[in-house]
Amino acid sequence: EQWLDESDSAGNGFLSEVCRQWESAAEAVEHCGIRRVSARIGLVLSAQGGALSKMLLPFQLGLGGELGNGKQYLSWISREDTIRALLHCVQTPSLQGPVNLCAPMPVSNREFTRVLGRVLHRPALFKVPAVALKLGMGAEMAQELLLASARVKPTQLLNSGFVFRYPELEAALRQSLGK
Repeated sequence: EQWLDESDSAGNGFLSEVCRQWESAAEAVEHCGIRRVSARIGLVLSAQGGALSKMLLPFQLGLGGELGNGKQYLSWISREDTIRALLHCVQTPSLQGPVNLCAPMPVSNREFTRVLGRVLHRPALFKVPAVALKLGMGAEMAQELLLASARVKPTQLLNSGFVFRYPELEAALRQSLGK
């Protein structure tokens, strides 16, 4: 699967269009001489909210598993690295425009499932077919939120000297979940 970074053109679909409009609206500050950074934030790992918190109960019950074919990439970032990266963006004058806030090692949904099951000491054997996801939440939303692949590289962050505290998924999940 192809790597994407800040220099690639936006994709198609609802989420891409929302991001395009947000970034377009923020461009106005540049005409006032203000530096603009558009943080493109990946899946933030936090037990207190977001996608990971919704995954915990099924996994803890031994019902966790792959979504669709499991091959779609997830570009994730630990909550701690998200905060540190946002501060880095504010404090680094050379950064401007779009900046991907995601760990440098995205994983497939299959790998994410396997690692989360291991961290929680629970099996992750189930597979949820794409058709079931599309029936349950609508075809477009299931495709955009759960089945689309995003193998994103944080090129701008890395080139500006940012060092991730949690570049690997297992360590990030253990930190996020206190394991």
